[in-house]
Amino acid sequence: MSTGRINRTRGIALAAITTTAVVAGVLFVQGAADAEPKPTLAQARAQVAALQHKAEEAGESANDLRGQIKASSDRVKALQTGIKKQQAQVDAVKRQIGSLAVAGYQTSGMTTTAQLLLSTNPDQFLSQASTAQAYAGQQNSALRRFQAAQGKLADLQASEQTELAALQAVQAQQDGLKKQIQANLDAAEKVLDKLSDDERARIEAENEREEEQAREQRPSRDGRMDDDEELPNVPASGRAAIAVQYAMAQLGDSYVWGAAGPSSFDCSGLTMAAWGKAGVSLSHSSRAQIGEGRRVSKSQLQPGDLVFFYSPISHVGMYIGNGRMVHASRPGKPVKTDSIDLMPYSGAVRPG
Repeated sequence: MSTGRINRTRGIALAAITTTAVVAGVLFVQGAADAEPKPTLAQARAQVAALQHKAEEAGESANDLRGQIKASSDRVKALQTGIKKQQAQVDAVKRQIGSLAVAGYQTSGMTTTAQLLLSTNPDQFLSQASTAQAYAGQQNSALRRFQAAQGKLADLQASEQTELAALQAVQAQQDGLKKQIQANLDAAEKVLDKLSDDERARIEAENEREEEQAREQRPSRDGRMDDDEELPNVPASGRAAIAVQYAMAQLGDSYVWGAAGPSSFDCSGLTMAAWGKAGVSLSHSSRAQIGEGRRVSKSQLQPGDLVFFYSPISHVGMYIGNGRMVHASRPGKPVKTDSIDLMPYSGAVRPG
């Protein structure tokens, strides 16, 4: 057998061995992945709850940027309005300079002495010369005004670019947090995918039952009490009663990040909408809301007070008495009532 044929035969054999090894490796990796222990139902619930809470944390962080984005957007709009007005002023001064330049050109062709000697009416010429000098003075004044107006316009345009860059940076930060929300929700879904059909059906049934139980606690859905209707075991009064009534009327609604009604909410969206019904304006952010009321101790809580959880703050609910709150709990769960000891307590405020 020739040397060339021997080398080709060895090459084919080596390729076959390599291919077999790669295929075996892939099968081994797939087998290892398939062999990962399936979580128990309790473990899956815990993992899903942790991932959904991470999604809520990212959501409240994204909510916290709303104020910055609005303030920056308002500044950009104000600067753009100022630029438009300043540009109009610059254009007006330019037109004035142009008309003055035309008037001055009519006597700019020869010296004043020559024009006087050649004039058929010296008295009229001297009057015109005086007028031309006045034009020149006005033109110099107009040029100075133009330079000042143009400088202010340039400053406004530079400020606009700086503010736009800042706005885009905050928006990009919020977009990154939105991606985190979805990534955590997707990870939670993958955990559920590892369960059997019966286990998943059991979890779905439990969620539906929890949602139905929450709906059964609702007072009037229109946010108003009938004459014979009272808040369910919530002794609130005044504006707090209006806020509590609204929040309780949303029991059973779904959690959706960024939502503030009418049929879905996130935690700060619910408290904002509820106190908004009572005429009190709050930010759509749990971290902002803790600074938008009078601080109260845990022992002095009254219905309507806002209670906050975790550090840094990433959840808010509304106290309804007896150590309980109404809140948009987390992704995958409805608006419901829970003990305020369910999560790490951080503080409370009384709006209004």
